[in-house]
Amino acid sequence: MYMWEGSAALCINEDKVLMVLQGKRDEPKRWSIPSGGKNKNESFEACCLRELEEETGYIGKTQSKLFVKRGYSYGIDVTVHYFQVEIIGGQPTIQDPDELIHEIRWVSLEELPQMSLSFPEDLRILQEFLEKASKPYQIGK
Repeated sequence: MYMWEGSAALCINEDKVLMVLQGKRDEPKRWSIPSGGKNKNESFEACCLRELEEETGYIGKTQSKLFVKRGYSYGIDVTVHYFQVEIIGGQPTIQDPDELIHEIRWVSLEELPQMSLSFPEDLRILQEFLEKASKPYQIGK
């Protein structure tokens, strides 16, 4: 069985999450957070930052490793390492060498449920992170 390993960058800016519209030219397009496959001698963290820059033009800095998602997707055994990433530079520019990215957008919590997601199982995770990010920090909590 074919196994795919990669990383995903969860970038939150105030109350929005960074998303990309992706898909092959002749397929329906779907939204996901910036992500992609790991190169042979690359760490999962380096993969995350490379994919973020390739797909969006943004330069990031990992803040923390969030979790690892394992499963079966589109007929492939998949392992994805999710990182929370802070944007530290760059500007939105599609420069994906695979030509799969069609749009880059910051998406609000309200917009997420109406979007066609590449990985619908990520909806709950994205909603939880956006809800946490939108709550003001309270002293003593």
